[in-house]
Amino acid sequence: MTSPTVPLPTDPTELGIARAAAYFERFEPEKAASTLEPVLSADPRSAAGWLLLARVRLTLDQSEAALDAANRAIELLPEDPRPLATASRALTMMGRHDEAITMAYRAVITEPENPFWHDRVAWALLAADRHLADAEQAARTAVGLDPNEAHYYFTHGVALDALGHIDQARQALLISLRLEPENPVAQHRLATLDGSARDDAPAEKKRGWSLFKRKKD
Repeated sequence: MTSPTVPLPTDPTELGIARAAAYFERFEPEKAASTLEPVLSADPRSAAGWLLLARVRLTLDQSEAALDAANRAIELLPEDPRPLATASRALTMMGRHDEAITMAYRAVITEPENPFWHDRVAWALLAADRHLADAEQAARTAVGLDPNEAHYYFTHGVALDALGHIDQARQALLISLRLEPENPVAQHRLATLDGSARDDAPAEKKRGWSLFKRKKD
């Protein structure tokens, strides 16, 4: 039995966004961005286009451009948590931690049952190196909402490590690796806790953003 054919979008804006999304899924963010730019120039009211562009700009480490695109999406989708969380990530990358934390909490308030936004709160707080107990609580909430997602245990492990709860951090990382055994970041973090690897950064710098930056957000 053949699968039903999915009709292609016919609207120029939708078609352009679909093409950009395909490039993005193939790990070609530059092509995705160049495809989206004329689409949004012709149709600046496309919230989906701005949201995708914000994600693409983040992948390209273009934080200011990502924030601008996310803010355009927020104007068009004021009740949607996705552009809020994307803006939070961009603000974290720019070192604007207070704003990043506020945006992350706004996403949680908008959709409190989504673990992804609690995870964003945790990383925003960890990157700011403040309110670490709140970061641990946010990470724990994400785990409770989705106990089958390896990344949330990883975040929880990082937060517990930041608080100095080494044994608990090790347990969280072990669960993360049980769910996702080939994750090299979690492997390295666990090895560091076990004393078989060493970070190059001085001890007082170990909670810096460089240790928290990740691909999946």
